[in-house]
Amino acid sequence: MSDYHRAREAGACHFFTLVSHQRLCVLTDAPLRAALRRAIERVRLHRPFIIEGWVLLPDHLHCVWRLPEGDADFGSRWSMIKRLTSQALPGFGSISLSRSLRRESGLWQRCLWEQRIRDEEDYRRHMDYLHFNPVKHGLVDCVADWPWSSFHRLVKEGMYPADWGSDTKVNDGEYGE
Repeated sequence: MSDYHRAREAGACHFFTLVSHQRLCVLTDAPLRAALRRAIERVRLHRPFIIEGWVLLPDHLHCVWRLPEGDADFGSRWSMIKRLTSQALPGFGSISLSRSLRRESGLWQRCLWEQRIRDEEDYRRHMDYLHFNPVKHGLVDCVADWPWSSFHRLVKEGMYPADWGSDTKVNDGEYGE
């Protein structure tokens, strides 16, 4: 049995990776995007968090969240988001007996990958990694061409130049895929 312990620092910033069950390429489909957006909005009403960065790819997503001061519970937030998204799309995917007994859907992998952001340099590397991910996976040639990314918002806010990543080697470290 694994002895993995999740980070539990209140108010911390975290990098997450979630993957679709069996790596199905469905996360960028319009109905799923809409269900995911609604689920996030509902959860944020009751359990606030700040989305610092986000990229949605066909079979996985990466994001960076900042939790409120005094709050370290990202697990229940993700559980609610995954459940609400799955409930909005009933009968999605085939499920095994094991998944059925655990009341899991055929949409998400069971686990998520999480890493606490340690400092400003770590934050920058994770944000760069998630925004460059569509290029890394060969989905687009230019970061700005991927529509489901916080990159566009961050360009407007002046955090990235519009042509960022087109001539830059982005650190391709281990970030949870």
